Amino acid sequence: MAASPHLQEITASNLDTAVALRVRPDQEHLVDPVVKSLAEAYVHPGVAWPRLICVDDRAVGFLMAFFDIDWTGDGTDFRSGLWRLNIADGQQGRGYGRFAVECVAEEIRRRGGTRLTTTWHPGEDGPGDFYRTLGFRTTGETSGDQTVGVLDLK
Repeated sequence: MAASPHLQEITASNLDTAVALRVRPDQEHLVDPVVKSLAEAYVHPGVAWPRLICVDDRAVGFLMAFFDIDWTGDGTDFRSGLWRLNIADGQQGRGYGRFAVECVAEEIRRRGGTRLTTTWHPGEDGPGDFYRTLGFRTTGETSGDQTVGVLDLK
């Protein structure tokens, strides 16, 4: 990475930039667009944590974390993790995805959590190798058609 990345809260002044962010065309079936994430954040206030990933004043990606959701719906398994990760077309392979996961892990730790959960599209074209390289392990669960992985935070 040339310059250090940082996170920016989504505001009225950067909303258009966030919504315009696109992954590579061959990856569009793997992750929902930013606009859907922002709609989900709107209807899940206090749970969703959407952020732009920026280098200098240029957006290179988007992440959305979630905190303390009732994973099973029965009040016994509350989880926090990475809900969405979109690295812009032309910006992948520069460490921004790793940076995003590290930021979410840091925020979970700050809130007292010890585990980061995420999901991904299974298959050869999905990001499973990326997540496994970062230390995620699959749980054997699925969420919809997504593979569930966890990263223990130490």
